[in-house]
This record gives sequence, C-alpha cells and structure tokens, in this order.
Amino acid sequence: MNILLIATTNPGKLLEIKQFLSDLPIELVGLEDVGITENVEETGKTFEENAVLKATYYAKKSGLLTLADDGGFEIDVLHGEPGVKSHRWIDSNRESTDEELIAFTFERLKDVPEGKRGAQLRLVLALVAPNGDLLATAEEKIHGIIPLTPATVRHAGFPYRSILFLPELGKFYDHLTFTKEETEEYNHRKRALEKLKPMIKKYVGY
Repeated sequence: MNILLIATTNPGKLLEIKQFLSDLPIELVGLEDVGITENVEETGKTFEENAVLKATYYAKKSGLLTLADDGGFEIDVLHGEPGVKSHRWIDSNRESTDEELIAFTFERLKDVPEGKRGAQLRLVLALVAPNGDLLATAEEKIHGIIPLTPATVRHAGFPYRSILFLPELGKFYDHLTFTKEETEEYNHRKRALEKLKPMIKKYVGY
C-alpha cells in the first residue's frame, strides 16, 4: 500500500486534508503516526518557500511521499499583513492563540471603514518525493471581507476563518455551514488539493 505523509501539526488541518484526499488509493498518515515529533523552523519569506521547506524535511526524515502546506491571512489595507507571520503576528517568538489573533486583527482595523476591510486566506501546497525531490506545488486563495464583529463559532487552529466573511454567500468561511456545492467552490484547501491529485495518482501508479 502506498503511503502519503501529511506533514502538519494542526489536528484540524490534518482531518480536513484526509477528508479531501479520502478518494485516493493511498494510505494517509500524519506525523504522529510515523513517530515524528520535530517541528521545522519556517524560515521562508513566502508561503511556497515554507511549504517546500516543510515537505522536503519531512519527506527525507520519513522516507515517504510527503504533502505539506503553508498559508495565512492577508489583509488588503495592511498591505498583505500578517501573511507568512499569520500565527506569529503578535509575537515573533511564539504562536499566539486563536482568540489573541482574532482580537488583535480587530484592534488593527478599528478605524478602518466597512468598505475597505477586504482580506483573503491563501495557501500553497507542496508535494515532495521520499528522496526530497519537489514534485509539484499548488496555490489557492479565497477573498472576502472582515466585518465589524467576528463569527460566534470558532474552529481550533483556524482563527481567521472566524473573521473572513464571504458576501456572495452571506456566510463566514465556516466549513461546517457550507453545502457540498459551496465546499467544492469555496474551500481553498480542497481546490488546491484537487490540483495535486493527478500528480499523487501518477506517482503511485494509479
């Protein structure tokens, strides 16, 4: 059985990726499943650099076909902040909690009018062979607005989904409220994974 290592320490992200790749003829495992506990220092200046860095490290460490991603929140009026620093926006020395990040975002935008509160979630996926060769990358994003108050629902590990509102749907970017059709169209991680599926299938000979 072919194995794909999903290299993330975010439990919510791991579950979501497993769900979106469940139709592939391949065993999906996480870092804990293969006994890897090390974190990779994300020194890249872009999402793509960090995704490739993580996927390459864990592929060589595990000897497995490896998928990693990096992404974050980009606020238009703040010229793309926090970007690659999305989880270390407040303090570069530690990852802030979801609630800290939500509160900090609204503090930064307290004087910004409703018409200028555009923002997007963007991510890059990297697929790396067991020997460390980069096979493919894929990028997707979803743009919306930051309303004056956040959603009441929270999803651990996804703070910015509670503050990104999609006007065309009349919903926050909350995967639990999406219909199947809305997930297909609006979930940026699913769309990025769909781009990589042909490469994964080709690699495992399916």
